[in-house]
Amino acid sequence: MVNQLKILMIFTTLMVVTGCQHEKDDLSAYVAKIKAQQKADIAPIPVMKPYEKFSYSAADLRNPFVRTVVEMPVEEEEIIVDNGIRPDEHRLKEALESYGLTELQLVGTLEQESVWALIRSSDGVIHRVQVGNYIGQNNGEILSISETEIKLKEIVLEGKGRYIERDSSLSVVEVN
Repeated sequence: MVNQLKILMIFTTLMVVTGCQHEKDDLSAYVAKIKAQQKADIAPIPVMKPYEKFSYSAADLRNPFVRTVVEMPVEEEEIIVDNGIRPDEHRLKEALESYGLTELQLVGTLEQESVWALIRSSDGVIHRVQVGNYIGQNNGEILSISETEIKLKEIVLEGKGRYIERDSSLSVVEVN
């Protein structure tokens, strides 16, 4: 049985090799046909021109991206009308005028012959003020004091040397 199997294997191998030879003949004929055709010539690489040095001589000419005529808007001189509002520069500054209004808190009121407001500054000191005192850095004069609010009239520099009056207030801050 082993001999028959060997013979069968040899026979199958010969058949496959013979079949490949026939397909190989077709391939050989195709390759011969392609080789017989005329080959296309490939164009040679173009010759590079040698580098020529260029000297830029327009560096001293006008820049085309910069305007030659500067168009300046005509500024009209604004006439500042004095409205008569100015801070009193001869008045002595009070203690709370060195703080901004954001640094001050109204913590309560006190009544002793007149109404006083108790104000805590940012450094934790409690100050007592009444109507007519000044607080804040913008010459804020106290106009009225209630249990919940202090109303002020500030004198603020608007610009170009002109002052204006501005109403401000300082309210009680409730702590939860």
